[in-house]
Amino acid sequence: MALYDYMGALKRGRRQYQESLSKGEHPYLPVLDNILSYTKIVSEVNLGLMDIPLNKLIGTKTEGRTNAFASNFMPLLPEQSEFGAKWATLYDYQIDEGIQDPIVAYEFMNRFYVQEGNKRVSVMKYVGAYSIAGYVTRLIPQRTDEKENKLYYEFLDFYQVSFNCDVWFSKEGSYKKLLKIMGKKAGEVWPAEERALFKSAYSRFSRVFTHAGGDKLNLTCSDAFLIYTRIYGYDKTKGQTETEMSKGLDKTWEEIELAAGGSQVALVENPEEVETPVHKPSLLNWLRPAETVEPEMLKIGFIYNKTAKTSAWTYAHELGRMHLEQVYGGKLKTLAIDSANTEAEVENAIELAIASGCNMIFTTAVQMANQSVRSAVLHPEVKIYNCSVKISYSSICTYYGRMYESKFLLGAIAAAMTKSDKLGYVADYPIYGTLANVNAFALGARMINPYVKVYLEWSRTKAADAEARFREEGITYISGEDMITPEKASRAYGLYVRHEDGTVENLATPIWHWGKFYERIINAVCRGAGELQGAKGKKAVNYWWGMSAQVIDVICSQNMPHGIHRLIDFLKNSIRAGSFHPFDGLIYSQNGKIQCREGGSLSGEEIITMDWLAENVVGCIPQFEELTEEAQALVRLLGIVVDENGDMEE
Repeated sequence: MALYDYMGALKRGRRQYQESLSKGEHPYLPVLDNILSYTKIVSEVNLGLMDIPLNKLIGTKTEGRTNAFASNFMPLLPEQSEFGAKWATLYDYQIDEGIQDPIVAYEFMNRFYVQEGNKRVSVMKYVGAYSIAGYVTRLIPQRTDEKENKLYYEFLDFYQVSFNCDVWFSKEGSYKKLLKIMGKKAGEVWPAEERALFKSAYSRFSRVFTHAGGDKLNLTCSDAFLIYTRIYGYDKTKGQTETEMSKGLDKTWEEIELAAGGSQVALVENPEEVETPVHKPSLLNWLRPAETVEPEMLKIGFIYNKTAKTSAWTYAHELGRMHLEQVYGGKLKTLAIDSANTEAEVENAIELAIASGCNMIFTTAVQMANQSVRSAVLHPEVKIYNCSVKISYSSICTYYGRMYESKFLLGAIAAAMTKSDKLGYVADYPIYGTLANVNAFALGARMINPYVKVYLEWSRTKAADAEARFREEGITYISGEDMITPEKASRAYGLYVRHEDGTVENLATPIWHWGKFYERIINAVCRGAGELQGAKGKKAVNYWWGMSAQVIDVICSQNMPHGIHRLIDFLKNSIRAGSFHPFDGLIYSQNGKIQCREGGSLSGEEIITMDWLAENVVGCIPQFEELTEEAQALVRLLGIVVDENGDMEE
């Protein structure tokens, strides 16, 4: 029987050997000594006896008998050889009693290399075991700027608290994200029971993921596990059986494929791309198998994180909801649920909306994105949209406005109105999209006055007092919050001027016309359109519309000079027609780097992911610890912060 199995292992080894040769790869086991010949080791750590995941045992420590094995640890020597006889004896021992003797191995970059026990590893891999006991010595390389090295040092920090070597990510920062999902604080050592529960859950997921063909995707099992736990939550994940995980993975497979493809986001910059059906509709087949959908068939839920009285952002979306009811004359029904701040409250709000008959739901804050995905996975019959940008999910669509277009116009107005070379700008959260607004304002101002400087302040820092600093600089023309908060009515919003007597005059207001936005989405749905052909399942879809779609605008005060009105109308019409772009031409950032060359134009992706400030901006992106608690929570999800070296990082 053992000889028969050796022949089976030999067949696997020879097949792997031929495949490696055909791909131009080394056909034998990698040798650690050869790898270390060009690597500086700064420390050796004795890890003692531990369970080594067999999928991480990839080679041998010394040259030795490496040629006896193919790169998958299956044997290559004939069955009549002494090697074959010893392998067969070990196999019988494993079947009858189980191999108990630990191997000796070295760990380098979270991969293991056998010093003693190659045949034991070969047998255990052949029978499909998950791990093998071994005495391990860790070899720690010198720190470098290479991605693999950085990932390894992040792994070392993770290992110090988890004592787990199964997890290996392909993207920096993922270990911190996993700890956050698990509810662990940085440096919090896991108790033995927690380590065992995690290892068991991860092992089950690994088997399910591999069985589903995950090893053929361009991401690690840990990458997929992070996506899975982010959607379902760690507490639920660790209690699932393999069968439950398999069903859950099937529902989230598109999200994992999206991540494997680089999490690309398809920016839909013109409503016409989704308003014209390009194939038989699939977006709303869950409503009825017809070419169009009547408004009466739709009940739309709106989920807000605050109330319309306390939040200008919520107030704007509530106006959009009321616009829908007015435009459709009661033909469709809407439902609004506010004060959904936590993920649990968002989950409850979505469940309530679904129970109330909503078949479309708009979650109006980026903080709701993760829960929106969870709910969309659990309720595929309901279409959920989240108001955010640079969020990569396939189960939901996201939508946002090109507010930077209006900010460019405000900058031009401010520079034309002031007699000073100094303007003020108050930004809220340092998240993607915000910097585009700041820079567009600065570029619009510089178009009118090449010497103007824009002084940037942040309203969501612990030491926020923008007005005081503007007074010190003698700045009177300021770009503030986009809209008034009904509960705190003030003229200090949009672009305003603070006169010497302390009075405030509003000059221009940027408009988020969410009503138009929602109307265009509903019209697309009713015509059987509503998605990009071929985009779903391959790319995340973000409806990113601006002035050309009439969802972004600027309203100017009648007290402005007639000439400035004409200039703004001309620029506005040019942006709408696509003949003028705020981020065209030569653009320098603060550090003197060219961000856009003469004759060039920044792409939508470059604008959204902008992490630099224009050369005429005076100020910086705040460090994470400077932000308020609310701002920190948002920045963790979708933000730009500055590290201790002053470098920007996601």
